[in-house]
Amino acid sequence: MIIKSNPEEFQDYLSDAANFKGECQKVFFPESNEDILLIVHEANEKSIPIAIAGNRTGLTGSSVPLSGYVIATNNLNKIIEINKENKFAIVEPGVLLSEFQAKIKEAGLFYPPDPTETNCFMGGTIATNASGAKSFKFGPTRNFVEMLEVILATGEILTLIRGENKVQNGMLNLITDSGTAIELEIPSIKSPKTKNAAGYYLTQHLDAIDLFIGSEGTLGLITKIKLRLIDPPQNIFSTVLFFEDELKALQFVKSARGKSKDQNQLLDALGLEFFDKRALNFLSKAYPNIPTSANSAVWIEQSYTDDSAEDVFGSWIELADKFDADIDNSWSAMTDSERAKFVDFRHAISWKINEYITQKGLHKVGTDTAVPEDQFEIFYHFAQKIVTQNKLEFVTYGHFGDCHIHLNMLPKNSEELKTAKKLYGVICRKAVELGGTISAEHGIGKLKRDYFMEMYGEDVIRQMAKLKRALDPNGILSPGNIFDEKYLVNNA
Repeated sequence: MIIKSNPEEFQDYLSDAANFKGECQKVFFPESNEDILLIVHEANEKSIPIAIAGNRTGLTGSSVPLSGYVIATNNLNKIIEINKENKFAIVEPGVLLSEFQAKIKEAGLFYPPDPTETNCFMGGTIATNASGAKSFKFGPTRNFVEMLEVILATGEILTLIRGENKVQNGMLNLITDSGTAIELEIPSIKSPKTKNAAGYYLTQHLDAIDLFIGSEGTLGLITKIKLRLIDPPQNIFSTVLFFEDELKALQFVKSARGKSKDQNQLLDALGLEFFDKRALNFLSKAYPNIPTSANSAVWIEQSYTDDSAEDVFGSWIELADKFDADIDNSWSAMTDSERAKFVDFRHAISWKINEYITQKGLHKVGTDTAVPEDQFEIFYHFAQKIVTQNKLEFVTYGHFGDCHIHLNMLPKNSEELKTAKKLYGVICRKAVELGGTISAEHGIGKLKRDYFMEMYGEDVIRQMAKLKRALDPNGILSPGNIFDEKYLVNNA
């Protein structure tokens, strides 16, 4: 096991993709459970905080230490098994998502979760319940996790297999691999009826494995993961439709969303991604074939069979024509190489914004909000209106099939940054008011705790903190993530 104690050697582990900065004493690079157990036992005995770091691609500060130790999962990077017959894979947390996707593709299998950031580690995707463009069709990472091996803060190892242990009468009883019983009271919490990655996943019939998925490293260290795989689609049709009228583009998305959820319809989108005029302008230098008349665009993907091809294409063209899409100037891809270019186009908006703000020395303030379908257009227009009224530059894009908006404000100076942060809070509160969430895919980490408090209220925060205390009595794992450390004091 490599241990780094010279700060000059571990600066990369003191920040993440959001440029949230922290500090620590040591960074450990374990290669086995035995290595992790040595670290955890020492930290637990001495009450030393532990941050868990994957590839640090997060945007909420969740992997960034505030003090103490960092456990970096880089060397826990084995793909243990890809089982073609039974369609599953077993991996360690430090496997790159891009490497994993490539290996299962070679095996003729398909892993539907499609996070935008493919340089993330698999453990990070579990810790945040990551999602992406195809989550509209397949749902987030949670839907494909079959088993987790977790090391608790106490040094106990917990093996969780989906379907084997569920909440009964409000209680969840866990048995560690050594036979220790842990009894958890699971609170009844009303969650938004949207895609949601804010806080612990708590339901009346909770499966034990789901408590740990999306828990942002606060409940245990994930050391082994079993994932369900499926057969790859026979073919995937991909198109970017351009619209001169943004309202018609939004109506197109609404109609496509409804038809895709209707099992009697031919349309069945894997994803529905939206770009506003500002996003297209931002991309136009790199993609000069974007029509100058376009005020918005929608990227669609759908799987189809050879037999259904003609009907599927015809149905999409008919719907696009109904809402006056600029079909002649829109883009279509039929091969994997052509589709890959569209994926790059979708992902480019995120990294180009980050590149732009770095070069300009600016700050990005970006939302991760989602609301119920019937409130979506109200929310979209509200968010755009208040930012426009405050004369801030911004771009809007996102997973509009899931009613999930990334509105990125681009303040040019400290005064505009102050305004942007204020507007971010206003937008989050509006999402909650409309029955939505402040975080649809990035989690809470350390940067969104205040908004998380506003979303759920102090009583719910205390109930979640009580769960953490039951599994991590000394509060050593990922302190500061999801809720303030003061709630981990028993009498808080």
